[in-house]
Amino acid sequence: MQNTREQPLSPPSGFRPGDLRRKMRLSEDIIEATLFFVGFLTIFITISIVIVLGDQALLFFADPAVTVWEFISSTHWQPAIGEFGIWALVSSTLTTSAIAILVAVPLGLSAALYLSEYASPKARAILKPVLEVLAGIPTVVYGYFALLFVTPILQTIFGENIGVYNMLSAGLVMGIMILPLISSMSEDALSAVPRSLREAAYAMGATPFEASVQVVLPAALSGIGAAVIVGISRAVGETMIVAVASGATSKFTFNPLEAAETMTAHIARISGGDLSYNSVDYNSLFAIALMLFLVTLVLNLISQWVVSKFREQYE
Repeated sequence: MQNTREQPLSPPSGFRPGDLRRKMRLSEDIIEATLFFVGFLTIFITISIVIVLGDQALLFFADPAVTVWEFISSTHWQPAIGEFGIWALVSSTLTTSAIAILVAVPLGLSAALYLSEYASPKARAILKPVLEVLAGIPTVVYGYFALLFVTPILQTIFGENIGVYNMLSAGLVMGIMILPLISSMSEDALSAVPRSLREAAYAMGATPFEASVQVVLPAALSGIGAAVIVGISRAVGETMIVAVASGATSKFTFNPLEAAETMTAHIARISGGDLSYNSVDYNSLFAIALMLFLVTLVLNLISQWVVSKFREQYE
């Protein structure tokens, strides 16, 4: 009777297990070194930006016509007459950003919940790319959309209380612009929640909506918080929409129906003019940019603190 047992495969001649281990270790070392370099480069670039902004901003504050106290306490920004109160620009920046977040977060989370929990695979494959198309539209197009389409609608609602240039239309369209960003990142966080949590909620008698809102949403809170933080940073740093639709008047106001100039819009408008190098107006751009960086940093820290507090309730 013929023996049909398969003979074990013998390793090829010259094969040594140590060679394979050394190749795998070399690959791991290369990947580790690459990741370390990328992380170090990111930190280096961030520190370099802060150093450059701080160095140029010191030239602005060294000018005899400028005082640090006036810069951080005054509400009048008129460089032509020697008034440098940054709050005239900060207030409009915060107002438009707040409107954008109030629009983008509810709509973005709703879209993310639908795509993650309710949409069929076919509907999700169609709707998600369509939603993300909004992220590819140039911001200058959004700006003229706010000026020529949204503002006339608001004028029919508010009448003479709102002008052609206003922060409300700019904030609404900024919210539409960052909606795909928040929706996409939140949907990824929701999809990463283990299926076992959903099944456990259904076993306890929860409806799909209750499972989504009371179980899946809290479990994905860290990812959703990261999406909101990125959206806030994107809204604060937006330039073209506010430059086109919000107006070019430096005014301290939180009334969204009025025209006001944000920090980014002011930088874009002034830097395009004929500014003498090392003049007060030129150096003021770096002081505004440094304040914009600090505002973004503070908002991110506050957002991370809020997210961490909510996360502790579900751990």
